[in-house]
Amino acid sequence: MVPETRSLSPEQFLLVTLVVKLAVMALLATVLVRYWRFRHILIFERRNWSDRLIFVASVGIPVAAGVTLRLLLRYDATDLTLEAPFVVGLIAGPYAGALVGLMAGLPASIAGELIALPFAVGSGFAGGGLREAAPKEAIWRFSPFFLTALPRKIWRFVRTPGLDWQVTLVLAPVALELMRQALGFRYPERLFRLGSDLGSISIPLAALVMLATVLCVATPIKIWNNARIEHRLEEQEKLLLAAKVEALASQINPHFLFNTLTSISSLIRANPETARMLIGRLSGLLRRLIRSHDHFVTLREEMEAIDEYLDIEVIRFGPSLKVEKHLAPDTLDTLVPSMILQPLVENCIKHGFARKVGGGRIVIRSRRDRGRAIIEVEDDGLGMSEEQLGTAVGGGIGLSNVHERLRVIYGEAYGLKLTSAAGRGTLVRMEVPELALAERITA
Repeated sequence: MVPETRSLSPEQFLLVTLVVKLAVMALLATVLVRYWRFRHILIFERRNWSDRLIFVASVGIPVAAGVTLRLLLRYDATDLTLEAPFVVGLIAGPYAGALVGLMAGLPASIAGELIALPFAVGSGFAGGGLREAAPKEAIWRFSPFFLTALPRKIWRFVRTPGLDWQVTLVLAPVALELMRQALGFRYPERLFRLGSDLGSISIPLAALVMLATVLCVATPIKIWNNARIEHRLEEQEKLLLAAKVEALASQINPHFLFNTLTSISSLIRANPETARMLIGRLSGLLRRLIRSHDHFVTLREEMEAIDEYLDIEVIRFGPSLKVEKHLAPDTLDTLVPSMILQPLVENCIKHGFARKVGGGRIVIRSRRDRGRAIIEVEDDGLGMSEEQLGTAVGGGIGLSNVHERLRVIYGEAYGLKLTSAAGRGTLVRMEVPELALAERITA
């Protein structure tokens, strides 16, 4: 027995076509927004003609191909002659919308649908006209879920009559679709319309066609607006990160200045010549800090700043303070956060040697390991107990500031690692990933 084959009725076929048409429009919008140049055009309201032409080509070429597919294969769901020019007009202006309308209507006009070209161009101008009149944010708030807000908008209009741009944006494609249905019914061979196989469309089906048209306009706007919002959030996160790094870096200079001035004040009466020399070295170091607005410097430049700082400390402690540097040459051009080592060296001197009898030694090392620069600062001072080691990073300004800066800049996996033993000294270790930057990151 041959199984009975069932075909869709014209009404069912129209419903399927409307659903597929929505999917085609959503797919086109999603594919386009994945390209960075297209996203860049969406983000900025001020667009030059090159941007607008790229926008037109990105939408117009697929839409023209869809109209051609409809003409050759009778696949009605790929025809976006009304919706695409209208959307482009809303986003990029009347001339951009008209150009997309020209690209969409030309294949149909060649095939004998003579009304298609002026109708598509007119749809582009209609969208562009609304763009010129409506607030830009009202356009981006146009959502496919507008139906849920309709009762509230109607009630608001009844209470305080006035122009609601969301309602206007809904009614515009509805009016264009009504015009297309009327022209297509009057001139069936001159303009394509959905439901032409039915002759006259019932009111429920006509309402579904209008709804599909509005959704085909609202869906790409919603998708593209989400991309705009994501970009804004990313920019705000970058600004917040830069502000946090700036705030953390700004804590270092007053902290270092306070400690140095305290040292100078203790020497003014006992050894004024040394105090005068310290002031001279301090002014030189401060000039370096004032001149530099970089968040990142090379390790070589950071070590130059450390040398100036150690010149000050050697004057304070005399020849009893020994400093050794074992720096791998291939790490000297690594970008590191500026003023990242000075708090570590200062911590060695302040807490490791301040109460120690005799001299002290600080060793600064660097090496590369698996694409990272490993930097260590070690002293042979008093060291820390297990309890002190557990609170060292969280207490005070110096170590906690460096630890937080590393985590903010590079992520939660980075930070300071301390090992210490009472009476034997402390080792502070940090890792810095390679930054693929051609230029320094500045404030």
